[in-house]
Amino acid sequence: MTESLTRRLSNLRRPALILRAARIGVSDYRRERDLKRLLKAQSAPGPQEALSALLQQEEKLEATRQEGDCSYSVTAHVELLIALLAEARLASALRA
Repeated sequence: MTESLTRRLSNLRRPALILRAARIGVSDYRRERDLKRLLKAQSAPGPQEALSALLQQEEKLEATRQEGDCSYSVTAHVELLIALLAEARLASALRA
């Protein structure tokens, strides 16, 4: 994982309940199924590319949440965080 991605991930500050739900959901994460759906891609990209794209989507969702916009979906936010956590673990495992 690149330093900038690591820094961005470590600086994420989200509500504890949302993060707790995401950590629980990581065990059910299936890369081929979930990543394609979240990124609207034909095939799953590498972990670095996936992390970058997921972080961009998550930052937009977080801005929507903080603005109190009624279009915010906590379910979509948790799904993105699950994918972020799982992809970060995969990237770390591949690097080791």
